[in-house]
Amino acid sequence: MSADVSAVLSESPQHERLSDDRATKDPQWRRVLRTFEENRLAFASIGLLVLIALFCFVGPLIYHTNQVETSLLDANSPPSSSHPLGSDNLGYDVLGRLMVGGQSSLEIGLAVAIISTGFGALYGAVAGWFGGAADAVMMRVVDVVMSMPMVLVFVFLATVYRPTLPLLIVVLSLLSWLGPARLIRGEALSLRTREYVQAVRSMGGGSRRIVLRHIVPNAMGTIVVNATFQVADAIIALALLSYLGFAIPPPAASWGGMLSNGTNFLLDGYWWEIYPAGIMILLTVVAFNFIGDALRDSLDVRLQHR
Repeated sequence: MSADVSAVLSESPQHERLSDDRATKDPQWRRVLRTFEENRLAFASIGLLVLIALFCFVGPLIYHTNQVETSLLDANSPPSSSHPLGSDNLGYDVLGRLMVGGQSSLEIGLAVAIISTGFGALYGAVAGWFGGAADAVMMRVVDVVMSMPMVLVFVFLATVYRPTLPLLIVVLSLLSWLGPARLIRGEALSLRTREYVQAVRSMGGGSRRIVLRHIVPNAMGTIVVNATFQVADAIIALALLSYLGFAIPPPAASWGGMLSNGTNFLLDGYWWEIYPAGIMILLTVVAFNFIGDALRDSLDVRLQHR
């Protein structure tokens, strides 16, 4: 009986990949990296994100600006030697504002991606593994939350609470975990029928062990790819919240808040209050999307042998 179970466990996707790797003397991670390297846009996107991160976190150490106190005498100043990208309606230097706002936007995007993807993946894996009534109830909770008019919820939050960095992370995470939950639940429904999972169950393995040691790890490719898209989605959602009045108030900043504030002066010709923040959002979102596409192709076994 023990030998039969061991034989079944060896049919796990992880064991299959290891067997193939031994046969071809080509480790799985190397094949994934080789497939990823073929996507030049993804490599360029990684370099772009590194430059954006350096600009946001190292830039303020080189280009010093006062992002706490300002003078209205410098409000709406066009680009000049003292303000390379001009100043906004409150007198803040736009270039320095881009750096500070980028820190908040990237921190929120990454935090939301980690929290929402982690919780959503675990929620979906549990629902898919148990199935039946538990799956039906858990998925109906997802459907109810998704059916809520989020715009009205955000407007209500904007009128009741003062936006802060932790509150924005919580709000965006509550909105973003639904997609990963549905996605990983579908993966779990497929994985639960695999023979190696049934073998673990016949050996007395509990649900916690099966979910954490077999279902979630074997769905890791889907989870990682989804996380990259979640960062981009969170940055876009943050910009949307800024238009609804749920943005971090000054002296704090975010790219979405800068873009929302700049549109108020669009007809006045103050282009420097709109385009810099909009371009940073566009470049960051596109870069994460290219990386997500490349990871999806790299982690798909069928595309590794093309």
